[in-house]
Amino acid sequence: MNNSKQFLQIKDKILAKQRITSKEALSLLKLPIHELGQLAFLKRQQLHEQKAYYIYNQHLNYTNICKNKCKFCAYFKDKNNPQAYTYSQQDIENQIQQRINEPIQEIHIVGGLNPDLPLSYYEEMLMLIKKLRPEVKIKAFTAVEIAFLAEKHGLSEQEVLIRLHKAGLDALPGGGAEVFSPELRKKLCPEKIPADHWLSIHQIAHGLNIPTNCTLLFGHIETWQERIEHLEALRTLQDKTKGFLCFIPLPYQPANNPLSTTGPDGLDFLQMIAISRIFLDNIPHLKTYWVFAGLKISQIALHFGADDFDGTLVKENIGHAAGADTPKGITITQLKNYIQTAGFIPVQRDTFFNALPTN
Repeated sequence: MNNSKQFLQIKDKILAKQRITSKEALSLLKLPIHELGQLAFLKRQQLHEQKAYYIYNQHLNYTNICKNKCKFCAYFKDKNNPQAYTYSQQDIENQIQQRINEPIQEIHIVGGLNPDLPLSYYEEMLMLIKKLRPEVKIKAFTAVEIAFLAEKHGLSEQEVLIRLHKAGLDALPGGGAEVFSPELRKKLCPEKIPADHWLSIHQIAHGLNIPTNCTLLFGHIETWQERIEHLEALRTLQDKTKGFLCFIPLPYQPANNPLSTTGPDGLDFLQMIAISRIFLDNIPHLKTYWVFAGLKISQIALHFGADDFDGTLVKENIGHAAGADTPKGITITQLKNYIQTAGFIPVQRDTFFNALPTN
């Protein structure tokens, strides 16, 4: 099939709101990047018109001690490393109090798998934050953290999620998915839960009315076939549960870890954004995570299918440990300006993508 015929066939499917196949998704790589962008933008317009979402949020990375030691991670530290840390409840309170007068909508919490922390530590953290900021939504703990807590304390994942939800958990982030290929997980993160386990925890969360995000770490040693298989697994679960809010393609950060690869270039990043938007027809939102990707290319990504520009962040540590050279946080004014100068309408949102009134 020549490129022009392929372009028209996929365009017709998008206009008819029909699903493309995995084979068709792979074939999109043959299109010139401007044509691929046109198709993704068409799908984006169907879903969100000219809107581009952002959130006033705060990141809290409560510990960098982790038993998994994934090969792509530059954040984790052994317990005896002088750079290792774990926040006390007082430290967490201090982190929240530092920004207590800001109109923060979401606190995003992830950390390492620290064997010394009891489940009560996590519950107390959530309850403390809700006490200090009852209006805030807490998006916290990857499926990997949930599985770790369940195994450590002899509980089911459902029991852990119920307890955390009762303590104040509102949603799960999408981290820990990495890439679902079993062969790659053996090379990249052999200690991490397998793909089916990650998916099952998100399915359990969805069944408890806890919405979640989902991710793919790309641009390291994976193939496009493995990327599409990963997207297929997410799309299949979403058909069952409708619980994923947003998909976030995470470009691999190459610094300070043992993988000998440079990460994705700009073309690869935009192809990933565009194909994800076209293929994931049942996941409503697609984030360009500017912390990993960069602010300028994230503006371009809005034209290639992304509709969410993430948030203010402040003190994000995991991506920066791996060499992300973006700011650790930006202001709402800056966020809105990046969106507007890219040609889109900024819409402030909450964790669940409800639009919020702005001043």
